[in-house]
Amino acid sequence: MKRSTTFAAAVLAGAAVLSGCANTQQPQQIGYISNDSSTYGTIESIQVMQARQSSGVGAVTGGLIGGLLGNQVGSGSGRTAATVAGAVGGAVVGNNVENNRNANPEYQISVRMDNGDIRIIHQDSVHDLREGNRVRLIDGRLYRY
Repeated sequence: MKRSTTFAAAVLAGAAVLSGCANTQQPQQIGYISNDSSTYGTIESIQVMQARQSSGVGAVTGGLIGGLLGNQVGSGSGRTAATVAGAVGGAVVGNNVENNRNANPEYQISVRMDNGDIRIIHQDSVHDLREGNRVRLIDGRLYRY
């Protein structure tokens, strides 16, 4: 009973740590912001930004969780081997999770607003947006109009 409780606690702790890797950033916008929640303009340029570099946090976190889980298996030298194998496996999985999270590009979209201002909007996708499109800015995100 103690092992299953410890294992369940370790799995829940690992899920909580890895869920902290989720991207919760809001789109950034630079320039004049009116009180109006939607504004109209024309896309002047779209640039793909560099993907973020891996920080190693995923590998470290995965290694710790894998080591904790591996330590729950066996006894003596078998436990040591399971701990090492769990740490190495967890580090590999954690690194892959972090790299997949960082693999999505970010787009920097320059928009000339109808009032003449230029706004730079950062979005995770451009869907059907192209240079020259008329767009509407709603809550920091661009939509064709």
